[in-house]
Amino acid sequence: MKIIAAQVQSAPGDIDGNIERHVQFIDLAATCGATAIFFPEMSLTGYEPLSAERLAMAADDARLGVFQSLSDRHQMLVAVGGPYRGDAGPEIGMFIFRCSQPPSVYTKQILHTDELPYFRSGTTQLPIVIGAETLIPAICFESLQMENAQQAKEAGATVYVASVAKHRGGMERAHRHYAAVARELGMIVMVSNGIGHADGFEMAGRSAAWDNRGVLECSAGATEEALVVYDLAARSGGTLTL
Repeated sequence: MKIIAAQVQSAPGDIDGNIERHVQFIDLAATCGATAIFFPEMSLTGYEPLSAERLAMAADDARLGVFQSLSDRHQMLVAVGGPYRGDAGPEIGMFIFRCSQPPSVYTKQILHTDELPYFRSGTTQLPIVIGAETLIPAICFESLQMENAQQAKEAGATVYVASVAKHRGGMERAHRHYAAVARELGMIVMVSNGIGHADGFEMAGRSAAWDNRGVLECSAGATEEALVVYDLAARSGGTLTL
């Protein structure tokens, strides 16, 4: 089983253009034999909290139908980021598409204080079972809280997947934290970060994968689009730079 963390540059507010770029990444992931691909936080819109209310989408938004089609065609789990139109207001969402299944949405449970004026919190984890593996997603700030990873482990996670939007300093801290999570909790950890501009800062890439001993298996660079591929059977990873 191969899991891919996509490192993509999103155009702020350009949902249609970003979808086109996501499609290219997904098709390329299929040629790599991917079972699942995860994109960065808010990848469909760019990380733009001020525009969240305007850009928020429902799970059945017609524009997202292409991801279900690609999931069905490639028999691949596809997880893309964007603002979710929740009942009480926008939530930071991960829209998840699986072959021949209805879409589901995981929403960020632990918000950064800067996000509180713009978003509501999610309430539950979303374990994803694929064969013998259980993948549990986390989104940015919450993935840096050890208690979130511990809850994932208690829920049966073998793979902890973080979807983030982080600058250089943030990714340096994140790499140290994710290595500790993998080492202390015995989970594979993957992180998908973007590149390019986001809400007044530059995202710094370095999407990566750690094995369940905390060893860094592969990492993308800081400035280029890439696919980080981790092979769970071989317990090894590699990076494809686009």
